[in-house]
Amino acid sequence: MISSVFASLLASGRAQFNLRALDARRRFPALDMQQFSAFLHDGLDPLVVAVAAVAPERAGGFTLAAYDMALELVAHGLAGPSAKNPFLNTFWRELAPCFAPLLSSAPVPVLGMLSNAAIHLSGVTGARPAQWCHEMAAIAPQLASVAELRAVGQILAWRAGIAHFRLGAIAAADSLPPVLALVALGEPCADWPQLRTQLLENPWRGNVQGREFGAFTGLGGDFATPPQLRATQHGFIVSSGERHYLLVADACGAVLHGATPEEYAQASAQLPASVRLDGATLHIGSRSIALDLPPADIALAANEHTVAITSPYTHAIRLLPLA
Repeated sequence: MISSVFASLLASGRAQFNLRALDARRRFPALDMQQFSAFLHDGLDPLVVAVAAVAPERAGGFTLAAYDMALELVAHGLAGPSAKNPFLNTFWRELAPCFAPLLSSAPVPVLGMLSNAAIHLSGVTGARPAQWCHEMAAIAPQLASVAELRAVGQILAWRAGIAHFRLGAIAAADSLPPVLALVALGEPCADWPQLRTQLLENPWRGNVQGREFGAFTGLGGDFATPPQLRATQHGFIVSSGERHYLLVADACGAVLHGATPEEYAQASAQLPASVRLDGATLHIGSRSIALDLPPADIALAANEHTVAITSPYTHAIRLLPLA
């Protein structure tokens, strides 16, 4: 059963809610009202209760706005028991109530921003949406505005594996009070100007081990054939089968984007002087790293910060920091 608070709001605004539902059914003929009803119980009810607890005078306006958004999410198969990705259901039920004060004053931008972030994170291979939710919930009491929510959400999305957000996340941190920026970056005791410089100069700061990325498509990965790489300033152009990708990786994660054969042809195949291969031993400056690969046909690609290692015997790409 839904809460008494939500039941009372639905009853007092029955005519408005019914009109909204009828209009949504005209716009979205495939809208499943049973799915919608279930999402009202499971997703919207906890939000209404949370908002009513902090701003009872705004609960009605919030409920109308959230009801409209719930109709569209269910209509597009993004929310409800049979949703394409059930993460959004959990997000509305467990995370969004943490932002009740902001939701009460700006329901559409806040709930829209949070929902879009949840949908995006859950759709990116290698991202860690559960980490993002956990850290967002922890920092929620410190956020005083929609602008701070937007900036912190981007920083935490980068830290949760969205590697191509790095520069945007650093810029977002610039817009925050330094104390809040440092908390969002997980380094509350650091000096912000010094940390900012380090993050800009070294994408692998805090991760000296690097990471492994990629797998065979038959096992749920992205690569139909063992990948080949060439370097660009901000990542690597990957060729696998007939497909090409841009791989962006750093200390927090690795993400694939689409690319073209022309981009692969134009990318660099040269290595810096500090990187060389001796059999199955990789030398980076004075460091020597034994690779767990057959020595035949190991291939290297490197940009300013990263060396990538591939082999015809694996669909995985090994990424190591140069510094």
